[in-house]
Amino acid sequence: MDSEVLVALMLVALIAGILSGAHLAAVLGTVGIVFGVIGWGWHILPIFATRVYDVMTNYLLVAVPLFVFMGFIISRSGLAEDLFAGTEMISRRLKGGLVVATILFGTIFAMCTGVVAASVITAGVLCLPSMLSRNYPKGVALGAVGAGGTLGILIPPSVMLIFYASETGLSTGRLFAAAYLPGILLASLFILYVVLRFTFFDREPSASPGNDIRSIVAGQSGESGKTGAASTGLDDRAGAGAAAVPAESDQSDTWRALRAALPLFGLIFAVVGTIIFGIATPTEASAAGAFGALVIAAAYRRLTWPMLKASALETIETVGMIGFLIVGVLAFTSAFLGIGAKPVVSDIILGISGQPIVILLTMLAILFVLGMLLDWIPILYITLPVFIPIVDQMGWDPLWFALLVVVCLQTSWLTPPFGFALFFLRGIAPPEVTYFDIVKGCFPFMLCQLVGLGILILFPQIILFLPGLVM
Repeated sequence: MDSEVLVALMLVALIAGILSGAHLAAVLGTVGIVFGVIGWGWHILPIFATRVYDVMTNYLLVAVPLFVFMGFIISRSGLAEDLFAGTEMISRRLKGGLVVATILFGTIFAMCTGVVAASVITAGVLCLPSMLSRNYPKGVALGAVGAGGTLGILIPPSVMLIFYASETGLSTGRLFAAAYLPGILLASLFILYVVLRFTFFDREPSASPGNDIRSIVAGQSGESGKTGAASTGLDDRAGAGAAAVPAESDQSDTWRALRAALPLFGLIFAVVGTIIFGIATPTEASAAGAFGALVIAAAYRRLTWPMLKASALETIETVGMIGFLIVGVLAFTSAFLGIGAKPVVSDIILGISGQPIVILLTMLAILFVLGMLLDWIPILYITLPVFIPIVDQMGWDPLWFALLVVVCLQTSWLTPPFGFALFFLRGIAPPEVTYFDIVKGCFPFMLCQLVGLGILILFPQIILFLPGLVM
């Protein structure tokens, strides 16, 4: 059977399996094994086993569970509540201040964990009830949680960047350095949209007694039963009453909120900085980061056995899910590339146009569409073996292209029908919030991401400046 026919049938089988509702890893593995045997025969199985062994013994990927564990420790120890209170102090004088605080929280918390699920769920549990109780429009509240949380896929220590480095051989430190300015750009676009919206279109909600940010956060902490997380040391002078607070007291509150989060900032920048400047490998830095999170939690008297056990179990579940998905992905990609998909897809992309910008947009469009249907792990393993040779042939900077891929996949987290951030939001939103409400609320933020992607395409130095400076 011709390679073109096998490739087409394999993609059709994959889409049919996804739409059937079966587990993605099982779909990928089954389709890969069946078509691998059809195209190559039974000797495809040792090749598949070898690829799985190579990935599972990759020393760089040891950083993944350690960074995930660091994020869960920070989330469950109550440090995230301190961080949210601090961002509210910084942004409360802006239009849509609590929404801006949510985006800032998502941006900073993204530096604590490279897993989008953890970022979105943590931001949702902490920030969403606060915004809804303050009568913010539910659409912009949901969109801010989703957009801020998805920055975890981009801002270091991003798990996706670690996998990208593992698959392509690029320096993890250079990828981390290249990701910061794009992350700040997207967060700035989100904040600009919120401020403009509440300046010209929506009225700023006013806080009623008992629903200011600090009492809400304290209440959430008490209800969740997290040891020591019920107080951030802040009094009850926030929201609409902030203008009546004396300047000295206002500055004191801001400093106390920032001081509560300073150890967290120090941990984040120490861990990522050692990687960027080549002082430590990602694996070494991740181990130090996990240990540092434990030390900080202990210093705040929030390191308890139930919290530690829950963080460890969540880490095992997350990494196990990733590992199971990788096994299915490798079965699929081994067969997909083995039956000749690489030259077929490459010829189709290069044959669309001789213009480099058209080729680039075609590749990004493929990633965007795949992002509506698949998780990022199979997308990377399926597309990179095809795309990287095209990048080399076109003479593009591989670091620039890498960040375009990551930003494009981040955008796809907010797109229906299978945008994964949308399902995370649905799981933590109140019962009266519908899936359509979530999609509608996230849509403006997705447009902001596309604007940011366009800016990065037009101005590559936004990506390349920091790596060139620190290297």
